[in-house]
Amino acid sequence: MKGSRGDRLSSADRDPAGATPLLELRGLTVSVGHLPVVAGLNLKIARGEAVGIVGESGSGKSVTWLAVLGLLPGSLAVEGEALLEAENIIGASEQRLSQVRGGRVGLIFQDPISSLNPVQRVGAQVIEALRLHRGLRGYAARTEARRLFELVGIPDAERRLDRYPHELSGGQNQRVMIAMALAGEPELLVADEPTTALDVTIQAQILALIERLRREMNMSLVLISHDLSVVAEVCDRIVVMYAGQIMETGSTRSLFASPSHPYTKGLLGAAPVLAQKPQRLASIRGHVPEPWNMPPGCPFEPRCPYAMPACSAARPLLSNLAPDHQSACIRAGELPALARHGPT
Repeated sequence: MKGSRGDRLSSADRDPAGATPLLELRGLTVSVGHLPVVAGLNLKIARGEAVGIVGESGSGKSVTWLAVLGLLPGSLAVEGEALLEAENIIGASEQRLSQVRGGRVGLIFQDPISSLNPVQRVGAQVIEALRLHRGLRGYAARTEARRLFELVGIPDAERRLDRYPHELSGGQNQRVMIAMALAGEPELLVADEPTTALDVTIQAQILALIERLRREMNMSLVLISHDLSVVAEVCDRIVVMYAGQIMETGSTRSLFASPSHPYTKGLLGAAPVLAQKPQRLASIRGHVPEPWNMPPGCPFEPRCPYAMPACSAARPLLSNLAPDHQSACIRAGELPALARHGPT
């Protein structure tokens, strides 16, 4: 791992008291009919901070950020606020959102082949982003596109500007997507499972690239993944989501050293540690509940090995365990001892 988790700045260091966060979500709710998919999410992203959003498929990770950027279908209702500095962009006009997307907020999706236009040269796609967000045209736009290709490590950049997506490897196409995301000089980069479709070696290269660019350009980063070990590589803080809610959040160091929600502990147990000899991975029984089948109390209660009757009575709220660590579990303080002695 590049650098120790203990060397990273906490969110309090990056976002001192009184500072306006780059992005703040307040009571963000996404619903299908009257059923919430994301339930009253509150989250702050400081300038220059790298935040990992983790959880199983169906936890609401991607839906949250598609809602923020106005990319959800009309069948889903979005309420609450997403304050990009002082401006609420929930419900903003399409014209305004098109300026934010790719401008102040860059997007990297998990499958570059489905995101890139297969019948348009990759250089032309980056040049289009430069035209829309920075007003560059002609020779100036091509020169900047070549510079971006070189910045993200695409070899022989001038020649590859004229290639089509099918002529490039998966890793090179993902680098093209990163170049497009950087074209508008964003303040926040949202990377949604950016390494899922790549082999392990290329995954490591892409993560290292994202981390380097984020630091060099002083961008904030939201890295969405189902894998805690992936976000641990590059993120200062981790937000664990389940069933559209935040189960636990804290600095990377704190969360790995002392996980305080059974779901977080389950995710850690299911993540392989490549530096160790082959091991049997734990699994979390059951699956994420559908919005129409949500338990009455804690949404994780049916799957939790430490559940007790009070867990089904009411939804637990996030409570402070430390200045940089919160958990939505009524047994959070007991979890280390419970883990040592086994489920009760």
